[in-house]
Amino acid sequence: MDRSWITIKDYLHPRYLVGVKEFVEFAYLGKDPTYKLPCPCKGCNNFEDQTMEIMKSHLSGGIVESYTRWVYHGERFEDSNDDENDNIVLDEENSESDDIQEMLNDVGTANFGENWRNSGEHNRDIPNKQEGEASKFLRLSSKAEKSLYPACDKYSKLSFVVHILHLKTMNRWTCKSIDMLLKFLIQVFPMASIPSSYYDAKKLIRELGLKCENIHACENDCALYSKENESLDHCPNEKCKAPRYKSPGSKIPRKVLRYFPLKSRLQRLFINKEIAQDMRWHKERHVPKENTMTHPTDSIAWKEFDNTHPSFAKDPRSVRLGLSTDGFNPYGNMNNAYSIWPVILVPYNLPPWKCLKDLFFLLSMIIPSPKCIGNDMDIFFRPLIDELKEFFDTDFETYDVVVGEKFMLRATLLWTISDFPAYAYLSGWSTKGYKACPVCLDETTSVYLRNGLKCCYIGHRRFLPGDHKWRQERKSFDGKRDLRQPVRTLSGEEILQQLQEFDQMEFGKAPELLKDKKRKRMQNQSNWLKKSFFF
Repeated sequence: MDRSWITIKDYLHPRYLVGVKEFVEFAYLGKDPTYKLPCPCKGCNNFEDQTMEIMKSHLSGGIVESYTRWVYHGERFEDSNDDENDNIVLDEENSESDDIQEMLNDVGTANFGENWRNSGEHNRDIPNKQEGEASKFLRLSSKAEKSLYPACDKYSKLSFVVHILHLKTMNRWTCKSIDMLLKFLIQVFPMASIPSSYYDAKKLIRELGLKCENIHACENDCALYSKENESLDHCPNEKCKAPRYKSPGSKIPRKVLRYFPLKSRLQRLFINKEIAQDMRWHKERHVPKENTMTHPTDSIAWKEFDNTHPSFAKDPRSVRLGLSTDGFNPYGNMNNAYSIWPVILVPYNLPPWKCLKDLFFLLSMIIPSPKCIGNDMDIFFRPLIDELKEFFDTDFETYDVVVGEKFMLRATLLWTISDFPAYAYLSGWSTKGYKACPVCLDETTSVYLRNGLKCCYIGHRRFLPGDHKWRQERKSFDGKRDLRQPVRTLSGEEILQQLQEFDQMEFGKAPELLKDKKRKRMQNQSNWLKKSFFF
């Protein structure tokens, strides 16, 4: 379908009107006109869902010019010929098991080499310590090839389990409901190889990898029981000494950090052919526009990082990550005192229409806490920071399915995304009080409102152009003109110099530790609360 009408500025032009009509017909093919779809007009920009009539009226005022591939309205990501489109419907029924089998072949090749299917015999290409893992993966692959029941060509036992677990996640089914469903299906289809419980279903796909590490933590957020503290039964902090387990005779920990290792998840990005190609998109297919940031690669931070670390930037497959975290109450109104913090990583190598989809969000850890984690967040980030340091200093072997060979992958963290309270916990700069602004720092202009019992920040006019009329305005502001220059942005070296003179706080929520945390900060400490783990 012709897309040239998208760039027409005259929205009453016949070509533009015909293009809008063809687009709406394509988007609502086989759908009810009252069904809401993402609207690609300049106002909604595919973030708001509208009905057919409202979408037509919105598009009369223009469409987003960059939206040339209609992925939100039924168009596939990959390019395909007309002859192939005729066979898509016929092939979809049999493609599910084939896709899973192809994925298993790629994962097996990436982890155990090209001859991994010969792991039943002694294979010289597979190290001795991996022979057992390769054998387990081979058994999993055989289950992917085995039909769910005789004469079933659509589902294998593995693809059936994947579908069931996907439905559970998307519809928030309970574990008990899955158990009841599986038992019912076994009674209806006794000839099918259906797992008898949710536990058996999880056990089947466990050999796919992507495991979760359960790391015990002090109940007062003082330390993790890992590395040098792994064998301890009490908190190593002398002011806390809280027990590790719920009772002396049991091995049930009082608090557990769920950590999902990043290495295996980054490796999986290059096992799928389509995703592996998109991981190079920012270098090979991105077309920058002058004075416009259409992708993070156009940002100053990305370009400066590439200039500082040319060896990292040389390979377009090197992964740039963004980190986001925030706390929420998983129990709703049932328990208002509980707060849990998921930490999510986003790979920014991908195209902009993919990198912020939940499909590519990498869950890094789940931090549990009955109370808000606060500044003690640094304790729980230690395994992630150690892994990121390792990925930047020493690359690790990864299989690229596009070229069919292994390469050395590196990764780094460029940005964090959070609200203002979480920003304080991540950076160490307090976002409360008279110097809350992380841009103005010590030059923050603030006034305490006695009646409102809060601080008001009024120094924003200094960032306006020098001849702006609001700089001369008195009555609408605080009765003064503001002719000051914008605040100079500190470099990373200058911030690090400030933190070198800063006495690190002692982490934890034990009663003795909370007393020491009430001390006032010294004048040379500015508004810093701690030296963040990022430094």
